[in-house]
Amino acid sequence: MTGTRYLVHGVFWPPPPEAAAGGGVGPSPYLRLQAPDGTFREVTLDAGTHLGFRLAAEGKHCLGHHVVHGPAHRDHVLCARRAPAVRGHQCERCFVVDDSRLIHDFHRGGRVPPGLRSYLMQPHWLYVATFANGASKVGTAAELRKWQRLAEQGAVAASFVAHAADGRVVRILEDLVTREAGLPQQVRSAAKAAALASPAPAGWLSGHNAAVAASARGVVSRSGAEGFEVVEESWSRPELAGPLCSVSRRHPYPHTLAAGSHGFTITSLCGSFALAAIDGTELEFVVDLGRLKGRNIELGQYSSEVPAVQEALF
Repeated sequence: MTGTRYLVHGVFWPPPPEAAAGGGVGPSPYLRLQAPDGTFREVTLDAGTHLGFRLAAEGKHCLGHHVVHGPAHRDHVLCARRAPAVRGHQCERCFVVDDSRLIHDFHRGGRVPPGLRSYLMQPHWLYVATFANGASKVGTAAELRKWQRLAEQGAVAASFVAHAADGRVVRILEDLVTREAGLPQQVRSAAKAAALASPAPAGWLSGHNAAVAASARGVVSRSGAEGFEVVEESWSRPELAGPLCSVSRRHPYPHTLAAGSHGFTITSLCGSFALAAIDGTELEFVVDLGRLKGRNIELGQYSSEVPAVQEALF
């Protein structure tokens, strides 16, 4: 509905059916929007989707916090004050009461609520993800989010290197791989988007990921730690990400998503990064839809301005 102001909660990839997790189409990703009455709307981001919107307010606002009750159950509590975001995508109060912030110190003896403990004590996976320029990271995924975790991060290639009994063991292994193999635990969103504007060949990225994953397996194999098994398993990237991850001519989106009106047709999606076409030009652009997270938008028949001097983009 045009005129409704929505708070953007981000791009989400639903869990695929078992067959889709091995490389099938699977459910469509979507942009999750919070209406003023607290209800949610999901805008599907399939190939061919035209997404038109305008920024309806300045700055970013709090997306609330989570209370974790177990491996498959958590409550998303909306920010009662609709406050400006001051820590990531949260206000100070929501940040302090969010269960998720306690996860990172659990393996160092940090105290956690019973529900979060139940979540952390489920089996976890250790993976190595590689992005479009070859930058790689080590990370962890809970059993129930094994595929989604990598889909939402925008990995181009990824390998699972260990299956751990629980979240404590897997985070010990993660820190060990960072320390001994030099793999970071984070790659900035801006770097991922820039890489997708000129991705390396798929074959090279796949081989590079395999080599980095082998190095990580060597580290955990020699660790002497218990409570895990080394695995060799490749992650299957969603089909919708294929065109964006392949080598073709495209350009960084030339407009800021912090203001103004925008509209484009999505042809591919990898994580929160879209390959998009703007009416009036044959060029394609890489748009980081993750930059809308925490911002207020209004949907409508908007179009992005065509760059004045297209030749300057080459």
